Amino acid sequence: MSLKVFYSALAIALTFIAYLPYIRSIHDGRTKPHVFSWIIWGMTTLVVGVAQWVDNGGAGSWPIVISGLLTLYVAVLAFTKRGDFSVSRSDWVYFWLAMSSLPLWYLTADPLIAVIILTVVEIFGFMPSFRKAYLLPHEERLSFFMILAVRNGISLLALEHYSLVTILFPLVSGGLCVAFFALVVMRRRELSMP
Repeated sequence: MSLKVFYSALAIALTFIAYLPYIRSIHDGRTKPHVFSWIIWGMTTLVVGVAQWVDNGGAGSWPIVISGLLTLYVAVLAFTKRGDFSVSRSDWVYFWLAMSSLPLWYLTADPLIAVIILTVVEIFGFMPSFRKAYLLPHEERLSFFMILAVRNGISLLALEHYSLVTILFPLVSGGLCVAFFALVVMRRRELSMP
């Protein structure tokens, strides 16, 4: 097994390690994710994984594709388990921006256009969850986001070709996970103070 495939397998394992307890906590009603964020994340992650594959990302694209599929599953669970389904105008803007990436990729024949759009959408798609985490920081599982931050770093090591197409999304997504973790920790401390 090559080192790239090893890193990919490790990143995939971390993806499942992160998602399985998160999914279980949704089933148990302890976690109530923001449905629209998860729909946006699922679509963006899946399309970026395909773009990485098209740009010869090889084994490094596998964890992103699998993560996209699991993310869409979380969106379905969040919807069926009555997660946070408040949808603002800005949420719709992010959704339609994500949807615009596919025709733009097709029209330009350049996956970088799609990856840039989807990375921006990823940033904005995080905003409803940042807002919810600020208000209700105890409804999120911090381990999930930290494992995904590490997973994104390892998936970068697994890439077989480095370009803006292959590195931009996992780099930014990992950074967002770290920022989300920091926000939740800060808000939990603030709310626990007398």
